[in-house]
Amino acid sequence: MSDDQTHVREFFAARAADWDARFPDDGPVYAAAVADLGLRAGDRVLDAGCGTGRALTPLRAAVGPSGVVVGVDLTPAMLEAAVRAGRDRDGQLVLADVAALPLRSGALDAVFGAGLVSHLAYPAKDLRELARVVRSGGTLALFHPIGRAALAARQGRRITPDDLRAERNLRPLLAGSGWRMTSYVDEDDRFLALAVREG
Repeated sequence: MSDDQTHVREFFAARAADWDARFPDDGPVYAAAVADLGLRAGDRVLDAGCGTGRALTPLRAAVGPSGVVVGVDLTPAMLEAAVRAGRDRDGQLVLADVAALPLRSGALDAVFGAGLVSHLAYPAKDLRELARVVRSGGTLALFHPIGRAALAARQGRRITPDDLRAERNLRPLLAGSGWRMTSYVDEDDRFLALAVREG
């Protein structure tokens, strides 16, 4: 495992047990972001870096019983928290790195990634891996329940010009990774970038 993976796993393992309790009011913004993804009944969707699985229930509701929902996370403790919360009923949980997904190419209609981009060790390469598993014309949602400025303030830091989630940085990053950005929202109460799989 790379140092980046080890750091991410250690960071989230230490916080998994009380993660949901720290953010008890995020449910509605998760549901709204999933709605913006435009899923249909029967679609196949990946929750990349699913954590405790807070997106799995709205994703299951969007694709219905005939759809497929897979949650992938690098941290066993986060997946265990998802099971304790009963969210494994809404999707299949898989311990894996989004940089090397155990999925065939073009297998999915969409990817949902909450708080994902800032934890990618190699953003361009990792976003290409997400593109690999999505069919042409499929969609990607990069989401966070609060915007960049609000998150920076919460963490006691400033936004820097090299922030990957800034539109001027994210748009070309996605374009070079097989995605075309179609929408970008960065407000205090949510961050949501939507993209379509090219080619």
